[in-house]
Amino acid sequence: MNWSALPLGKRPPGRWALKARFVIADLPEGRRLIPDGEVVIENDRIVWVGRRFEGELSARYDMGEALIGPGFVDLDALSDLDTTVLGMDNQPGWRKGRVWPTDYAARAYEMYSPEELAFQKRYAFAQLLLNGITSALPIASLFYRAWGETVAEFEAAAVAAEDLGLRVWLGPAYRSGGVILDATGAMQPVFDEERGLAELADAAALARRIHGAAGGLISGMFAPDRVETCTETLLRHTFDTANDLDMPVRLHMAQGEMELQTVRRLHGVTAPEWLDRLGLLSPRLIAPHATVAIDDDLARYAASGVTIAHCPLVSARHGSSLKSFSRVKSMGIRIGMGTDTAPPDMVLNMAVGVMANRIAEGRGDTGSAAEFYDAATIAGADALNRPDLGRIAPGSKADIAVFDMADRMIAPRIDPVQTLVYGATGRVTRATIVDGRLSMRDGQVAGIDLAAARGQAQAQFDGLVARYPERTFGHPPVEEIFPPSYPLGQTSSEVSQ
Repeated sequence: MNWSALPLGKRPPGRWALKARFVIADLPEGRRLIPDGEVVIENDRIVWVGRRFEGELSARYDMGEALIGPGFVDLDALSDLDTTVLGMDNQPGWRKGRVWPTDYAARAYEMYSPEELAFQKRYAFAQLLLNGITSALPIASLFYRAWGETVAEFEAAAVAAEDLGLRVWLGPAYRSGGVILDATGAMQPVFDEERGLAELADAAALARRIHGAAGGLISGMFAPDRVETCTETLLRHTFDTANDLDMPVRLHMAQGEMELQTVRRLHGVTAPEWLDRLGLLSPRLIAPHATVAIDDDLARYAASGVTIAHCPLVSARHGSSLKSFSRVKSMGIRIGMGTDTAPPDMVLNMAVGVMANRIAEGRGDTGSAAEFYDAATIAGADALNRPDLGRIAPGSKADIAVFDMADRMIAPRIDPVQTLVYGATGRVTRATIVDGRLSMRDGQVAGIDLAAARGQAQAQFDGLVARYPERTFGHPPVEEIFPPSYPLGQTSSEVSQ
């Protein structure tokens, strides 16, 4: 049958099979690699996986030299036009608009219009699908926001997820405080608890309203911002509500030096110890990034069933790493994966994760490609209490990624999982299927014109960068905040003879 003729955004009719040179299958005896295998799908479910299905099919699509695997579960999925990339060569962050000066904090405003906020979610969701990500918990920066995220943009995000065919857990980020720079440049925590509680109430109402929408593609979650921006009251109310609604909570903590010092200043302990004393550590909690977690913090995570969302690419770009993936796993801590930066490339994240882990461990035989693939699929699904995700098995949701194993840049091929992690990036993703629906094929995503969106995204991002002086300490010009890698030159004049 003609794979390229299938309409994007639709489920193929009837019971159909997807065949490839390699299939990752989750069998009763464990995860296995099936050569020349196929997956049989009906509606939103996988009904069979093995070498060749002998039953009746409406169609069989042969993907050739490809790897069929479960789609990735992204626990910290980029959902805006990433501003962290501006800081990779421009440091320190507090001098580059990452911490508001007092004079801006008093008049902080939304630097994007409602239409721009809605667009960036749609554009980011398309990028996730391009990279084989089928389930996502969106994350965005609050540095360019008036305070927290809005219900309106997440209502638009739900529409975008349904249009594009992406499984999402949605909840606007909210906070009761922040860190600002006083007139001397010193960091000072400030709080407005009533504002945070009002945003939590709005987030809870949204979660109730959208949970289970779009045939189950949309779920609710709670996303209090960074731990240093939250009060005890806000966190207690968050977990009480999440427990009542049986929804996950994602809270960034143990992720950086500014947080570590702020929380110790406010509470006298590290963030994980503070939450442990409050009785809030639980299997419901997903906690990126744990890069500054001390041994006692990790022991608390292990005892309480907390999941770490490991985002090795963004951490490495800023000079930090988990210490280490293998050690965390050996402690019995569940560790899933997140992207949290542009590009939202889970394959690249797995590659950087393997390398960072081996450097941290000081040995080259720890943390395999398969372990990281499992973290990006099974562990993420289990963190969400969704055993029907992150797997290719009968009864699982038909959330599938297809990777090109004949790409000209990754020859010679070895084991396909190792080839994918060590020799490729997410750009070899040929197709992404979510809930049995063809959401992405050969670089085209249902529900969006990517060529037009790319230009719109760049123009929107450029407009944001132009406003950076307003929220940067001392208000220097953009050219000083983000200087070019090399001084700008002029066209050379002709040399006279």
